[in-house]
Amino acid sequence: MPKKVTIQRPERPLLGLVIPCFNEEDVIPALLAELNRFIEECPHPVAILFVDDGSRDRTFELLSLACALDRRKACVQLSRNFGHQAAVSVGLKLCRGDVVAVLDADLQDPIDVVPLMMEKWREGYDVVYGVRQNRKENWLLRFCYAAFYRLLKSIADINLPLDSGDFSIMDRRVVDQLNAMPEHNRFVRGLRGWVGFRQLGFPYDRQARAAGEPKYNLRRLVRLALDGLVAFSSAPLKLATLLGAMASVLCFILIVWALISVFFFDRTPQGWASLAILILFFSGVQLLVMGIIGEYVGRIFEEVKNRPQFVESQRAGWVAEQPE
Repeated sequence: MPKKVTIQRPERPLLGLVIPCFNEEDVIPALLAELNRFIEECPHPVAILFVDDGSRDRTFELLSLACALDRRKACVQLSRNFGHQAAVSVGLKLCRGDVVAVLDADLQDPIDVVPLMMEKWREGYDVVYGVRQNRKENWLLRFCYAAFYRLLKSIADINLPLDSGDFSIMDRRVVDQLNAMPEHNRFVRGLRGWVGFRQLGFPYDRQARAAGEPKYNLRRLVRLALDGLVAFSSAPLKLATLLGAMASVLCFILIVWALISVFFFDRTPQGWASLAILILFFSGVQLLVMGIIGEYVGRIFEEVKNRPQFVESQRAGWVAEQPE
């Protein structure tokens, strides 16, 4: 257990809430009701920033109306769907607060956990991240999540916590460091671990969605997993090297066997089936290695183009007063 260290914190810190949204029309009324209750009960001033990640329903319309009725709320809409990690990055860049919390709009991350996390922040921790104990997804998704986090932790070049998503609170200096990073393909929970500072896991029970459908399909989850693996580990490249070395050794053994058969036993190796298997095997190894290298090269290509991480469409609430 890390040693408890007390650091001087503001008496009434401004708490910033960053909430990315994508096609969440069905859950917005329940979300706003929960946020209004939280604001009234919270002893600290609160500034809420919604990030509409290019929704095609009435998400931004509903959020804009809420922002017009309450100056503590604001919303920024992106020009298209840039992805959840980009939306979180937008929120961190534009948010206010001495301490900033990131949570999803579907209410799976219970907002009542945030004050408990802030107690740990007052004790001196700069990052308090949620550790999911009980998930309400189906068994296949739970298995995939558990396998991914354990695989990433075992091969990552930095220490990444198990079963921890983006739900967390961060001190302002941590947020500033994240905003200073130039990556375009961002894996926020990995970057959060990379910056260091004093961090603590906070176990909680993840709830079922309050309404609507999950936005992370299998393709998006695979993409997120690849982003995490490629961004924070060189193990896939080492695997490619190992496969190449193993294939070369096997090829050398087969050459020696063929030469011995010809010169010492006067027998030429025969069989189209074995030849076809060898060709398919080595072709598969080559394609796998090229695919691994391609993942890294593709991300280098995206980075060197130096395009902006996102494009804004419009703003509402207090964020509209900030310079773009």
